[in-house]
Amino acid sequence: MSILSDSGFEEDLHTSPVQQRAAGSTSAWHECDYEESCFIIQRHNELQFLAHNCLARQPQITAEARSKLVSWLIAVHRQLKLSFESCCLAVNIMDRFLITTSVAADCFQLLGVTSLLIATKQVEVYSPRITQLLSLCCNSFSREQLCNLECLVLLRLNFRLAAPTLAFFLDYFTSRLTGFQSGRAIDTMVSTQDTNTWKEHRAAEMKWKWLACKVCELSLADYTFNKYMPSVIVQCAVKLAKDLLETHSVQSTDNDAGSVKTSESFSFEEYPPLTCENQLLFQQCTDDLKLLVSLNRDAVQDFI
Repeated sequence: MSILSDSGFEEDLHTSPVQQRAAGSTSAWHECDYEESCFIIQRHNELQFLAHNCLARQPQITAEARSKLVSWLIAVHRQLKLSFESCCLAVNIMDRFLITTSVAADCFQLLGVTSLLIATKQVEVYSPRITQLLSLCCNSFSREQLCNLECLVLLRLNFRLAAPTLAFFLDYFTSRLTGFQSGRAIDTMVSTQDTNTWKEHRAAEMKWKWLACKVCELSLADYTFNKYMPSVIVQCAVKLAKDLLETHSVQSTDNDAGSVKTSESFSFEEYPPLTCENQLLFQQCTDDLKLLVSLNRDAVQDFI
């Protein structure tokens, strides 16, 4: 039973996972319905915001230059402690602008920080200061240049900024899968009365989510994945992360007979069946992600 504090909020912070699951509150159902509605809307809109072949009409911007800039933006978003959503949205804004307007090579970095500024205004509570962003560019650009480009980007995109991103679908699919798996872990914990089961599951779960996020991050900077919709990349990334952890666990067990397999097996059976076309697309995207991870083995080594 919930206890109301003086502020009127329910104090369920100290209830156990078993009690929380057994409660089955109506608010949880409403939250689930809300998340599902958001997913359906974003899934319907993602094709409209897909910046496929954004470099086709860019005589001075190459895929390598884009990769370097996006990698730099990823580092900047970490330094400024911004959300992954801001980083993903900034790349989407930048790519969609590249479809509409030719950009000179010496102004490409300015477009990157301008896109990041616009994204943070859309996502973050507090966006970075313009002077702070310009200092990251070694003050190669003026405040007036950034503000003018910001206006131009907004006009060319018709102020359509609410794009479905990798971050949104990553949060949706991982929360959906971890919720399903957490229920199984709680059932196991209840039947065995072993709290270590829950702790081991949570540790494996966090490692899996971090690895999936890292794979998505790598794909963000690779122009090869510009043709795939975010939801496709994320589903392939979370499955690849699961396979990598399971493979690593099996190898560890083979190398050390006394080791214990701690990575949990995540079920993908709750996904709706795919059409033949989607299966082919998913397989192609998965193969591209495997190649990407193999080429960036050092970047994901800490997560495996």
